[in-house]
Amino acid sequence: MWVFIVCLAVTAVATFGAIKFLDRLRRLDADNEAKRIIGEAERQAVTKLKEAELTIKEKDLAQKQETEKQLNKSRDELRERERSLDKRQETITQQNDDLRKQEKTAETTQRRYTEKLDEVKNKNEELTRILDQQRQTLQNISGLSTTEATRRLMERLENELQQEMGNAIVKAERRMAEVVDQKSREILLTAIQRYAAAHTAESTTSTVDIPSDEMKGRIIGREGRNIRAFEKVTGVDVIIDDTPGVVIVSGFDPVRREIARQTLNKLIADGRIHPTRIEEIFAATTKEIEAFIQKKGEEAAQEVNVHNVHPKVLYMLGRLHFRTSYSQNVLRHSVEVAFLTGLLAEMIGMDGDIGRRCGLLHDIGKAADHELEGGHPKIGADILKRHGEKLEVVHAALGHHDEIVTEYPYTMLVATGDACSASRPGARRESLERYIKRMEELESIACGFPGVEQAFAIQAGRELRVIASSRDTDDAKAAKICRDIAKAFEEQLTYPGEIKVTVVRESRFIETAK
Repeated sequence: MWVFIVCLAVTAVATFGAIKFLDRLRRLDADNEAKRIIGEAERQAVTKLKEAELTIKEKDLAQKQETEKQLNKSRDELRERERSLDKRQETITQQNDDLRKQEKTAETTQRRYTEKLDEVKNKNEELTRILDQQRQTLQNISGLSTTEATRRLMERLENELQQEMGNAIVKAERRMAEVVDQKSREILLTAIQRYAAAHTAESTTSTVDIPSDEMKGRIIGREGRNIRAFEKVTGVDVIIDDTPGVVIVSGFDPVRREIARQTLNKLIADGRIHPTRIEEIFAATTKEIEAFIQKKGEEAAQEVNVHNVHPKVLYMLGRLHFRTSYSQNVLRHSVEVAFLTGLLAEMIGMDGDIGRRCGLLHDIGKAADHELEGGHPKIGADILKRHGEKLEVVHAALGHHDEIVTEYPYTMLVATGDACSASRPGARRESLERYIKRMEELESIACGFPGVEQAFAIQAGRELRVIASSRDTDDAKAAKICRDIAKAFEEQLTYPGEIKVTVVRESRFIETAK
């Protein structure tokens, strides 16, 4: 029993000692671990501190760089502003220099003007003195007093004025007579019938430009097959001679000639010239020209406000676009005659619409006079009659050249409009030559008077502008020159209406800056 107790006590003591020993070992391990953790914490703290210091330094460096950039930008802006201010300063300096130069120039000019004014004043005084002397000398030579000379001059002027008043009264009476309705209609219808005039002439050839003379051989073709095929298809003659760069298309039918010309142009541009290609292009060109002719006829009818015209008649009207008479386009001539006939009809109390229709279609026969026998008045009347036009329109086409007894007044109006359109200045070649000659006569008569420097005929000869010398004439002399020129026109020329003469005194002052 005691042994067990002793053993138990020894075991307890041994266990207690082991526990103490283990507890000491744990404490030593805990102390070592604590020291290790503390060391690790200290190292991490040092590392964090260094990282923080490095971050702070990087931020400081970035902030310094940004600040430096802003400073550099501000310096650049300041430098740019400084340069701009320098340029402005230079501009202002230059402007100041220019202003000083201009002031000097103005002072010099003002001084010259003052000298000129003084010189002119002295000359005027000298001229006045000389005129007084001449007036006194003339008075002594003529033996007339100033009052007597003035009286005689006024009598002469009064006689001239009375003559001009008589002319004005005659003109006024003439105008009054023109407004009488019945008498004026008879006079107008009788007079306009005498003014109608015939005209026939036109161009029968067209030229086609070619890029080189080598193209002439291609147009002719081997043994002439191309040119024979072209002439057979188009119905025109092709003339190829030694003239460089040109081929001539000849034919009396203007539409057929125009189709041939355009066909040849397309063949030259295409480069493929052979009989089959000629037929293809000719067929396509024919369709284009026919559409173009129809469009031209419709446009002309719309322009003069003429409606309900047969499409065939419009087509014949459009063919006149390719017809010329003394270099005047017949379609434009027909449009002019339509407007003139309509205006004349309305002025004498007749129907303006019928007048415009008669005027537009009066030359319709020229579109077919190469295809049918007879003159264009008869051909045109037959065409219009077949397509249902009124008797007035048919008769106007038949009799506008005074070939028959006029039964309708519209025929006389068409004849008048036809003559007016053909004879207006510049419409035809003969009229243009007479027009230019008339202008030259007006200007030459005016330039023959003393004191006239230049003369210009304007408004188709209805007005003359005369430039008189300011040195040789004054206002009174200019008025006398104007009256003398008007009298010279009345005595030497024959003209319709009136001619307005305007005399202008011109002064020119020229200086040269050195």
